[in-house]
Amino acid sequence: MKNRIFEERLQVLKSRHQKTLLQSNEALFSDNGIYCRYKNPILTRESIPLHWRYDLNEETNPFLMERIGFNATFNSGAIKLNGKYLLAVRVEGNDRKSFFAIAESDNGVDGFKFWDKPITLPQTEELDTNVYDMRLTQHDDGWIYGVFCTERKDPNAASGDTSSAVAAAGIARSKDLLKWERLPDLISTTGQQRNVVLFPHLIEGKYAFYTRPQDGFIDTGKGGGVGFGLSETIEKPEVKEEVIVDAKTYHTIYEVKNGLGPAPIRTDKGWLQLAHGVRNTAAGLRYTLYAFITDLEKPWLVTHKPHGHLIAPLKEERVGDVSNVVFSNGWIADEDGKVFIYYASSDTRMHVATTSIDQLLDYCINSPQDQLHSHLSVNTINQLVDSNKPFMHLLD
Repeated sequence: MKNRIFEERLQVLKSRHQKTLLQSNEALFSDNGIYCRYKNPILTRESIPLHWRYDLNEETNPFLMERIGFNATFNSGAIKLNGKYLLAVRVEGNDRKSFFAIAESDNGVDGFKFWDKPITLPQTEELDTNVYDMRLTQHDDGWIYGVFCTERKDPNAASGDTSSAVAAAGIARSKDLLKWERLPDLISTTGQQRNVVLFPHLIEGKYAFYTRPQDGFIDTGKGGGVGFGLSETIEKPEVKEEVIVDAKTYHTIYEVKNGLGPAPIRTDKGWLQLAHGVRNTAAGLRYTLYAFITDLEKPWLVTHKPHGHLIAPLKEERVGDVSNVVFSNGWIADEDGKVFIYYASSDTRMHVATTSIDQLLDYCINSPQDQLHSHLSVNTINQLVDSNKPFMHLLD
C-alpha cells in the first residue's frame, strides 16, 4: 500500500524545485548606466538539491521529512570553465557550518544548478571549524586556486568563552573543481587574515596576494585596508611584508574595514578591482561594494578610484540573516567584454549584475574621487551643474 503522505509531498517538492531551477531572469533598467541588476536572485536555499535535504527512501522516511536543513546560499567565487559559468557557492546549513559547492549555468544569469555533491575539502593538520568566501583564481601556473577563510576557535580564549575565533587564509587548488589539493594556510606577520585574494600572475617570480591584515577576528584594530605582499612559493605560502593598497579612511564607506572581492580583471588601462567597504550606522554595520583601478605593472598602486559605493543593498536585498549587506567575491569577464558581477545580499542569497569592461573603466576613470569633506562634495556637484548649463535644454 502506497504512502500517500510520501507520494504527495514528493510531487510537490519536485514541482517547486523544478520551478526554482527553471525560473528565467530579466535585466532591469539601469538608473546609473553602470550596470544592470536582475529581477530575481540566482541562487537561494530553495536551489539546494532535494537529495541533499531528504532521505528519499520511503521505508526510512515515511513522512518525507527534511533530514538536513540549509539556511543560505551566498558569497560565491566565480570562474568560466569549459564554456560554463561556475560559482563556488558558500552554502550554510542549519547547523551554522558553511561549505563550498559548485553551481553551474549556461548563460550566467539564470538556470544555476548545483553539481551532484558539495566540494570535499581536504584538511590540514589543524582542522577547519568553518570555511567560507572562496575566491577563485585561474593562475598562470595552470592551477585554479581557491583562497578562503578558515575559522577555528581561539586557543587563547578564556575558559567558558565559546565564541572567540581566529581567521586564516586557507588555500586549495584544482584542475577541474572536482578534485582538490589542500595547501598550508597562508602565513603573515600582520595578525589574522580574511578576504585574501591570489593575483593571477607571478611578480618577480613570486606568488602575489592581496590581503586584509587585522588584529582580531571581527575588528581590524590597527590593521585593515587592502594589503599586498609576495610569497616565494605557493606550497609554503608566507607573506613577510605587506604594503597597504587601499586604506580604511574616516567617514567613508570603508571607514571600519575593507577587503578585496574577486581576483582583478586585466584591461589595457589597468587592473579592475572590486572590493567591499564597511561603515558604522545606528542600525549596525553596512556593507557596500566599490571599484577602483590599479597599475598594470605595479598592481598595488591605485590609479583611479571613484567616490562612494558601486553597489549597495536595495529593497529586498537589505533583509536577511545579516541585514544591510552586499558582498562579492566573484566576477567573470567574457571575451566580448561583458562582465558578470556575482554578489550576495544580507548573507542570504546570490544575485548577478551585468556590465562591461568599457563601462567599468569609464566609471572608474571619469567619476569624481572622494574629497573627504562635505563642502568639497558640494563643490564637485556645482562643477557638474555649471558644466551642464549648455545642455539643460535636454531636460525640457
